[in-house]
Amino acid sequence: MRFLSFEHDGKPSWGAVAGEGIIDLGARFSGRYPGLRDAIARAGAGELAAMVAKSSADLPLAGVRFLPPIPDPEKILCVGVNYANRNEEYRDGSERPRYPSLFMRAPDSLVGHGEPLVRPRESIQFDYEGEIALIIGRGGRRIPPERALEHVFGLSCLNEGSVRDWLRHGKFNVTQGKNFDRSGAFGPWLVTADEFPDMTKLEVMTRVNGEVRQQDTTENLIFSFRHLLHYISTFATLKPGDVISTGTPTGAGARFDPPRWLKAGDRVEVTVTGIGTLANPVVDEA
Repeated sequence: MRFLSFEHDGKPSWGAVAGEGIIDLGARFSGRYPGLRDAIARAGAGELAAMVAKSSADLPLAGVRFLPPIPDPEKILCVGVNYANRNEEYRDGSERPRYPSLFMRAPDSLVGHGEPLVRPRESIQFDYEGEIALIIGRGGRRIPPERALEHVFGLSCLNEGSVRDWLRHGKFNVTQGKNFDRSGAFGPWLVTADEFPDMTKLEVMTRVNGEVRQQDTTENLIFSFRHLLHYISTFATLKPGDVISTGTPTGAGARFDPPRWLKAGDRVEVTVTGIGTLANPVVDEA
């Protein structure tokens, strides 16, 4: 199943994708679950599937404004340098990391499918990073690796947009360059985990203006989805609706010579096996 959050006639809601339409589950559950995060936490996939099975589409997909699938997650945790060839891309002779590199993003730094990515006025070094995002369904602490995927509700696409020079402002963190308002994107929807019997062979691809810039599969992850969930839940209690973005392949704009930064008028597309394509235009900040 595919679930999304959206806005129609200025009113936010959430629902399920049915062909080229949307089943408005926010309306059907009449306020019991104000958003998709609440539905994941309190209803679960079974109750949602039952409602979807007896419903038909209310709205066309083309008639809504897409929001991030989870507009209000408590936590957005992002993983850096998690594809094997990405570590080699740095050309610093370092060995593979022993532990994941992690940082946080704020919800306001992400927009939905079709919404403009905003290049801030402070820098021209605006870059893309196509990734696979995991959305937590069942919370937990110190989750064992062998049970980790049972805690995943669904998967989505994420463009972990970065302002490269601002990543280097801090000695020990990259927070500034990862949290400019509306600099990244998330969506267009999430696809429930039962649609992915094997999460070790998913392909993620990023295109800029139709040109393939990034392409790799989860076979090449340094830290698997299982390991990431285990590791993160060791120090943080994962909760329904939390988002974990699992790293980007080689090929970001910063790694070209000369760098190929995003500019107004560009279009960035992130495609993931079994999910679809997250597409966003780029604009300059007004």
